[in-house]
Amino acid sequence: MRLQVQKYISDVALFKEQLLLWACQFHEVIYLDSNRDFNADQLYANYDLIVAVDAFTSIKTDTEKAFEDLYQYQSKSNDWVFGYLSYDLKNDIEELKSENFDGLGFPDLYFFQPKKLFFLKGNVLQIKYLNLCDDEIESDFEEICTQNFSLDSTLFVNIKPRISKEIYLDKTTKMLQHIQRGDIYEANFCMEFYDEDAKIDPISTFKRLNSISTPPFAVFFKNHSDYLLSASPERYLMKKGTKIISQPIKGTAKRSQDEHEDWQWKMKLKSNAKEISENIMIVDLVRNDLSHTATKGSVQVEELCEVYTFKQVHQMISTITSEIALTTSPIEVLRTTFPMGSMTGAPKISAMKIIEELEETKRGLYSGAVGYFTPEGNFDFNVVIRSILYQEERRYLSFSVGSAITSKSKPFEEYEECLVKAQAMFQVLNQ
Repeated sequence: MRLQVQKYISDVALFKEQLLLWACQFHEVIYLDSNRDFNADQLYANYDLIVAVDAFTSIKTDTEKAFEDLYQYQSKSNDWVFGYLSYDLKNDIEELKSENFDGLGFPDLYFFQPKKLFFLKGNVLQIKYLNLCDDEIESDFEEICTQNFSLDSTLFVNIKPRISKEIYLDKTTKMLQHIQRGDIYEANFCMEFYDEDAKIDPISTFKRLNSISTPPFAVFFKNHSDYLLSASPERYLMKKGTKIISQPIKGTAKRSQDEHEDWQWKMKLKSNAKEISENIMIVDLVRNDLSHTATKGSVQVEELCEVYTFKQVHQMISTITSEIALTTSPIEVLRTTFPMGSMTGAPKISAMKIIEELEETKRGLYSGAVGYFTPEGNFDFNVVIRSILYQEERRYLSFSVGSAITSKSKPFEEYEECLVKAQAMFQVLNQ
């Protein structure tokens, strides 16, 4: 059981900074920021900010029987549960493997039931504490409001690409050969940038990344010395009652400071036949994935190839929905759609096999999902892209970017698209 208290917040921007700083005293933190002021047109928006700290219970596992273990944990907790699914949980669903290099060593799945929860919407803050610590609400709130944030400029980073430009071009050419042979129609090919001896301040780095991008699914995640600093613009999957919502992104164009040129880039994306075909292929894949748990005839495309503008890029987004039976487990909805189509390809299993063969880094949490379950069994998860991963003890820092390879792809243009997507991370880490 949780005690709920409501507070009025006059300076929301200041309070969000103070809450993040206060939260980081705990070993387990999830800070989910929708940047609502910058994403007012986002469909199916939820809270402006959710913060969960201090694990009362938790689950950490590798890929073997991961979804079964998560089902047991989530169904028995009957409470708010926060955490992540790594991309490599694909190995629990299909006969697949992950044998590429992993410099981070994060668990494949991690969720926790927080002792302390904060929900911000507009100027109204809801605080929900487990009864075992509900006497700390007022003192904690006072402590949060006295936090003084000073930006830590600690930054020792030397970013290197895992593969060279030449190797990238060679590997995308091999991906195209798979497409020409009919092995796949499309696959998302990613490359890693990394530093094996990085020193950063995670809070300040996240603040800079979030302010540069202001995405609708920003995440600061901490599990002891494992950190995710995410500026994700993409929702993977949301459950709201019996309704399931997926919003894959496929199609990217750069921004320009010149208003007319920026509009031209947006219109060019909107009419780009290659980007549209990529998006529609993933929409078809998502429709198929949702059909595994959907009630008959309920899968609908609510929005097809709509172009949204973010601080760093224009993106093409589609919205696909379905209805499920009341008896369908939320974990089954995730298991039958994971990993998300926008980060795999079509056909999905063939694409994942080829991805494993051509990529040189284990994806791990990158292109996985971060989110939460409610006590009622609803959920909301993002796609982990535009993100910095950091293992503080090992001092290993990593971020990856990718693009969809189709029959119309030109390797050099795909490489350029990857650099556009990496721009925010480079900007943050090169300061």
